[in-house]
Amino acid sequence: MMLFVHIIASFFSTVAFGVLTNIPRRALLASGITGCIGWLIYVEIHSHGGGLGVANFLATFVIGCFSIFFSRKKRIPMIIFNIPSLVPLVPGGPAYKAVRELVLGNNTVAFENIMIVMVTAGSIASAFMMTSLVERIIIKWKKSTLHKKFNKKIN
Repeated sequence: MMLFVHIIASFFSTVAFGVLTNIPRRALLASGITGCIGWLIYVEIHSHGGGLGVANFLATFVIGCFSIFFSRKKRIPMIIFNIPSLVPLVPGGPAYKAVRELVLGNNTVAFENIMIVMVTAGSIASAFMMTSLVERIIIKWKKSTLHKKFNKKIN
């Protein structure tokens, strides 16, 4: 039952953010699926003892891979899928708690929440960099393989 709630909530939060940010209608379903899969990966890794950084990194990496796939399939820029799909992973709650605790004067709790925000944001950023790097490596590998096949046919 809880898995169903996670699926529905992550899908609709992603789609709702996509509607708010005015992404093309033909990208809404793919964006919702991407956000839902990313959130499910995060929940599974985090619930099985994976750390906050690892869970965010792997979920964001998968979101990046799905964004590449859907951007090629639908011929839409990758960012259209990336931004709404990250909504379930964004650490809004800890950021709010950090500011609230700073205002209340509870610096220790505030800095704990700031660290959660920093780890999450760092994991998300590094996963997108890794996705971009892997994509470039694959593209170069495909080009070199195609070039080698072309040269064999000529000779």
